[in-house]
Amino acid sequence: MKILKIKDVIAQTGLSRSQLYKMASRGLFPRQIKLSARSSGWLESEVNQWLNARIAERDCAPSKNEEAAK
Repeated sequence: MKILKIKDVIAQTGLSRSQLYKMASRGLFPRQIKLSARSSGWLESEVNQWLNARIAERDCAPSKNEEAAK
């Protein structure tokens, strides 16, 4: 099990710090784990699952070209 710090999550997702926290508070992104009084991190497996779900959504959605052909 690997814990990612905020810099790693930002690099992996391309999201900003504020966007990550906002999405997590709304249940749209995995919540962080409190490691100590001043430190928290995210489970790498949960971040990867979230990213894979975004890819699956993209692959299931019709493209603009497919919609225009209808």
